[in-house]
Amino acid sequence: MKVIRSKSAGFCWGVDRAINIARDYAKQKKSVVYTDGPLIHNQQMMTMLEKEGIKEIGDYQSQSELELTEEEKDESVMVVRAHGISPDRRKYLKSLGMEFKDATCPDVGIIAGKIKQHARKGFSTVIFGDPKHPEVIGLMGYSNGKGHVIQSKECIDVLPDLGENVCMVSQSTMFMYEFEELSNYLQEKYPELKIFNTICGATRDRQTGLVNLVKEGAEAIVVIGGHHSANTRKLAKLASLQGKPTFHIETSEDIDIEKLQVYETVGVTAGASTPEFIIDDVCKKLESI
Repeated sequence: MKVIRSKSAGFCWGVDRAINIARDYAKQKKSVVYTDGPLIHNQQMMTMLEKEGIKEIGDYQSQSELELTEEEKDESVMVVRAHGISPDRRKYLKSLGMEFKDATCPDVGIIAGKIKQHARKGFSTVIFGDPKHPEVIGLMGYSNGKGHVIQSKECIDVLPDLGENVCMVSQSTMFMYEFEELSNYLQEKYPELKIFNTICGATRDRQTGLVNLVKEGAEAIVVIGGHHSANTRKLAKLASLQGKPTFHIETSEDIDIEKLQVYETVGVTAGASTPEFIIDDVCKKLESI
């Protein structure tokens, strides 16, 4: 089997940066490096990191209270993952009395900055994204109570009156074409709408790279990444939209040889939370078919 690997697959620079920050602390500290929720949405990688002294605590959305004894806090550090957190959550984590390190992806920080800047001026903020995703939950905290999350035109239709000053941003991992469509639709209601396309470069590259797999002759697409990873699920959805059979797997063990062996050429891509060693392993197994 011929395997075409996307030119953009696996760790984005924000995730890679957060992991390196946590690992650097793990090498320095005698105690555990804690992360507020899973540092990365990949169970295999989290297992590896835990062996290195990096432990997740709390919940996926970074909203629950953290139960740590004084002994557990001693000489330990709390690392904020790449998704970022709200100002209230930041205040809470710092109140725990532990060393605090913010590993929020700078791209997410830019989005938060735009929301904060305009909220101070009285703007209402519309965020295109998943209201249950930790990145969006964190971003909402900067909107001064005037933030609204939308996912479709139907969501826009039921928004309250947002006033004269409105800005729109996007969760960093959304579809580019959907953001353009929805921002244009919202602008029909608010002609003076300030639009900030905050979909990150890594997400754009992954979406473009996936489409290019089809252009390069891929008959089917294998998308590697955790089933709980939002950006990986979006890649799988985009692959399906190309009209090609799509297989969303987490590791090489999930490969359905019987179904895939009918194809001569298969394209492979991976979400931003998928480590290189898993991608390599999948490609090798596919090539052996």
